[in-house]
Amino acid sequence: MNILMICTEKLPVPNIRGGAIQTYIGGVSQLLSKHHQITIIGRSDPDLPDDETVGGIRYLRFESQGLLDIYMSNVIPYLETSADQYDIIHIFNRPKMVLPVSSVRPNARIVLSMHNDMFNPVKLSKEEGEAVIERVETIVTISNYIGSEICRFYPQAESKIRTIYSGVDLSRFAPWRQSQSAQEDRDSIRSAHNLGNKKVILFVGRLSRNKGPHVLVRAMSQLNHSDAVLVIVGAAWYSDNRVSDYIAYLRALAEKSPIPVMTTGYVQASEVHQWFCAADVFVCTSIWEEPLARVHYEAMAAGLPVITTARGGNPEVIRNNNGVIVQNPEDPAEYAAHLNTILSNLNSASQMGLHGRQLVEENFTWDRVAGQILDVWGN
Repeated sequence: MNILMICTEKLPVPNIRGGAIQTYIGGVSQLLSKHHQITIIGRSDPDLPDDETVGGIRYLRFESQGLLDIYMSNVIPYLETSADQYDIIHIFNRPKMVLPVSSVRPNARIVLSMHNDMFNPVKLSKEEGEAVIERVETIVTISNYIGSEICRFYPQAESKIRTIYSGVDLSRFAPWRQSQSAQEDRDSIRSAHNLGNKKVILFVGRLSRNKGPHVLVRAMSQLNHSDAVLVIVGAAWYSDNRVSDYIAYLRALAEKSPIPVMTTGYVQASEVHQWFCAADVFVCTSIWEEPLARVHYEAMAAGLPVITTARGGNPEVIRNNNGVIVQNPEDPAEYAAHLNTILSNLNSASQMGLHGRQLVEENFTWDRVAGQILDVWGN
């Protein structure tokens, strides 16, 4: 079949600027292209041509300035005039694109992948939401939580919803005890940043209040391990190292911490795996109802014990003693208690991390994701 995948307007594909959806598309597209002809539409970027074919996949890129209206004003006319015919149009995380795309491609089957709560009536009118659900063939969600949120507003969507969890590159994200390259990355990062034999607590993500890293910094005052260091990897936005008010606040908290806190700024997607190799424990501090942060898969693949929050879809990947769940993500003491337990017994922590590695090997590979997408498409 001839398949068109439409990414969001925020970041380009491939994921040269980062982005969970962009990483997802990049992870499965080559595998899918073994079975079908694939075209990917995404936003333009100064470092990428507007039209290219790489590895048998055609990439078409359109100006968006990060705004959906501008993006659609370029994508929809293209689809209206292009002679290319598509059997399936797979739209990612933009239900607002479904009806405009359908209006110019009425005969195409439409699949919608949801990575956030874009069906919330605050973001999408009830009338449009109902029309979108009626039009699409399948709604793929990245967590049961996202599916349940859609059904909360639109119970009629239930029969069309299918959860397909994301995946991770098992070769790039690997336990340092099992991989020579991971061991080398661990040694290199620790040497470059004078981390030595410290117990490294890792946070990776966008730096915003709803992501909660400030709570983790506050937890350091209750940590019983003077040989620990907290490493915060990320920026306010992908590829953007500007200092927001929140980052300034976070750095001010870090300066007062009795445990060293290191902030790296934005790290390119191609390099971020090195920080997972260098760490001893990973912490996701989401305060908001996180759909299911992909950093969980990366941490588990790297063999790290995971501390995450009881928010959104995050708890869905805590299984088989691979991590622990913080019930109140605004309580520094709860983070500190879990960290003190894990850091007091690194052998036990290592076993926890290996349980996570086994979980991703069995459930969260890109091969598995691609296979389930092919099933949705009707391969």
